[in-house]
Amino acid sequence: MVRGMYTGASGMIAEQFRLDVVANNLANVDKPGFKRDTATFKSFPEMLAARTEDDGVVIFPLGSTDVRPYIGNIGTGVEVNEVFTEWEQGSLRETGNQLDIALSDKGFFAVETPYGERYTRNGSFILDKDNYLVTKHGYKVLGENGYIQIKQNNFNIDEQGRISVNQRYQDNDEFVQANDNNWEGERILDTLKIVRFDNERFLKKEGESFWVDTDISGKAQIAKAGINRPKVMSRFLETSNVNPVNEMVRMIEVQRAYELNSKSITTHDTLIGRVINEVGRV
Repeated sequence: MVRGMYTGASGMIAEQFRLDVVANNLANVDKPGFKRDTATFKSFPEMLAARTEDDGVVIFPLGSTDVRPYIGNIGTGVEVNEVFTEWEQGSLRETGNQLDIALSDKGFFAVETPYGERYTRNGSFILDKDNYLVTKHGYKVLGENGYIQIKQNNFNIDEQGRISVNQRYQDNDEFVQANDNNWEGERILDTLKIVRFDNERFLKKEGESFWVDTDISGKAQIAKAGINRPKVMSRFLETSNVNPVNEMVRMIEVQRAYELNSKSITTHDTLIGRVINEVGRV
């Protein structure tokens, strides 16, 4: 009976962990580029049950024998196996903002952070006070040649991620607003650094929609145009792939499973109490 209490307790711990994952998915339902997580579980090693006071003989498949007849397996509980990310594409939402960028297929934007290079699907970018393209947290977005410095409304991003700027300068070498009187064409400033991985499932998720590579995922590789490079969609954002209705259903399932495990512990506690208080008197 005590073993049953441990089994119920392990189930409650597992469901609590699962609830945390579902809650995190719901909390990020409106975050661009967010990918939902799923928790998987595995059972503890099962134990063999046999009758201890019996003269029968049991023969196991590999030829060994035991004088105690074999009854079956006893489950010993459950534990968290892993939490993995589901990489299915979120829908693309047009924003009209030139600094909003989405990827139409697998791939990541590269971002420079104080902790090293990180990768994200969140293309909601802004310009900082020095006109560098940065994330909402102020981390610089990387191009294939380094940081990207542009002027508002003075650039264009094509489907290959190439950033072209109007080739017009003032005496102080600053870009100026385009108009019909000083048009001199465009030049390619840089190309967004779009990367892919051999095993993206094993990327390590960090906060704020950032991922970092691991030994299993492999190092970041710059996606090549025409081979494995996703289409870059300017003035679009990729929404999260979280379905709020499905997550609410999962939350209800978690709550019911948690309650069942709790009732199992209560039942075992009651039975142990009867054994101590009633059987002991006999």
